[in-house]
Amino acid sequence: MPYSRRQFLAGSAAVGLALPPFLRRAALAAPRADAPGGEDTVLVVVQLSGGNDGLNTVVPYADPAYRRLRPTLAQPSGRVLKIDDELALHPEMTGFSQLLEDSCLSVVQGIGYPNATRSHFESMDTWHRASPDESERFGWLGKARVGLPGGGGVFVGEGTSPLAMFNATGHPLTVQSLDEHRLPLDGERGRRTRSTIESLLDTEPTRSNELLELARSSTRSMLEAEERFRRAAEENAASGDWPDSGLARRLRVVAQLLAAKSPERIYYVELDGFDTHSGQAPSHARLLGELSTAVAAFRRSLEQSGQQKRVLLMTFSEFGRRVKENGSQGTDHGAASQMFLVGDAVKPGVVGDHPSLEDLEQGDLRHHTDFRSVYRTVLEDWLRVPAETILPGDHPKLDLLQA
Repeated sequence: MPYSRRQFLAGSAAVGLALPPFLRRAALAAPRADAPGGEDTVLVVVQLSGGNDGLNTVVPYADPAYRRLRPTLAQPSGRVLKIDDELALHPEMTGFSQLLEDSCLSVVQGIGYPNATRSHFESMDTWHRASPDESERFGWLGKARVGLPGGGGVFVGEGTSPLAMFNATGHPLTVQSLDEHRLPLDGERGRRTRSTIESLLDTEPTRSNELLELARSSTRSMLEAEERFRRAAEENAASGDWPDSGLARRLRVVAQLLAAKSPERIYYVELDGFDTHSGQAPSHARLLGELSTAVAAFRRSLEQSGQQKRVLLMTFSEFGRRVKENGSQGTDHGAASQMFLVGDAVKPGVVGDHPSLEDLEQGDLRHHTDFRSVYRTVLEDWLRVPAETILPGDHPKLDLLQA
């Protein structure tokens, strides 16, 4: 017999309450996943928290001032991974060196902003808001994700997503693993959920009960979404070529969601630990190795799933470090640094001049490119989101992406 309205409401509520929030949203977005826009461009942001030492990341190994100002921290010229006759990558960044050789890495030099502060919190908020204005409540990616499919974004990590992703609707979904988003079909509650699902799907269709047909359609989409996530998680777990690191695990979740045709367009992850005031050499080498190997593995996974052409990965840190090393074989808070872009669409190689080591500003590298110019380029040329309502000021686009 056809469901009554009361039966429909009870059954659909039981199914809905049993579903993890992300799976409910993916089911609702599923009809759009194969439509125009569902397979559109994706941005993955990697935040390097603590202030990455850009000078030992992209190394001016041929500059005598580099070794004079960093007698213990300067990277040996025989070990660095050379980009050209003047610049090189840190020796631990073999993954990035291969990406550069594969023509899918762009190194954007001299990045910063005027009147930079050396405060972690103030500087990070400036990058997140794309503005030093403390009255600005929302983040630049939060504004960008308004109207994008599936709510626009996912933060992969622990705790609350960063200010960069916050907008008037709140924070985006936070995910730690796809295991969180499996249907709860075990135990007594799971058996009731399974029974409700089977009843909804087994009921004979009827033209007179549009509510039931809506429930059947949504339930079927939900089951298809759950199957996509399960299959993507199993396939990625079986690949066996992911390094054992925190960043790699987070990027693997992003790769799994993309392989499962998740409709979100913006993904955000963090790598912490870059506040290297003392004993910098070993910790910084470990961090750059983790970044390099994780991003390279992410890139390989995208190629395996056929997603590489639609994904752009971007790194940033709240500031660089001082040019001169301190007395503790570390570096203190500085200013200008670099950003990396990874993807098929980038114009590979070094973009912009390396800041001078002789013409410093209070001991810091001078920036020549505002980070909001990179943001504008990514927003308009990659995500196809108008930047005028997101970024304050007039920051020209850069020639970073291929047409």
